[in-house]
Amino acid sequence: MFAIVKTGGKQYRVAENNIIRVEKLVAEAGTKISLDEVLMLDDGKKVTVGLPFVKGATVEATVMEQMRDRKVIIFKKTRRHNYRRKKGHRQHLTVLKINKIVGAKAQADKIQAEEK
Repeated sequence: MFAIVKTGGKQYRVAENNIIRVEKLVAEAGTKISLDEVLMLDDGKKVTVGLPFVKGATVEATVMEQMRDRKVIIFKKTRRHNYRRKKGHRQHLTVLKINKIVGAKAQADKIQAEEK
């Protein structure tokens, strides 16, 4: 089973026990978060595509750490004009471990169980 999740303006293909690095999310290391913007679900038998998101589907993850990516060097130069600019950038990242993918059917069953 896998899902396509959108976070930080990017899309990630995730499965259970995957470790992914996404743009910084506001959460402490060790906390559990839920990613609600699920674009697609595949359980091996049935593929569910959302318009734009799959209703009731979530991906539960644990924040492993907050980190910074390697440095990217930005260098601008104009020939023969003594113009050189050098800058560096390190993106803030959050490392997530995917615990569970909750599909739309499982989510509906969970809601019905809570109502009883």
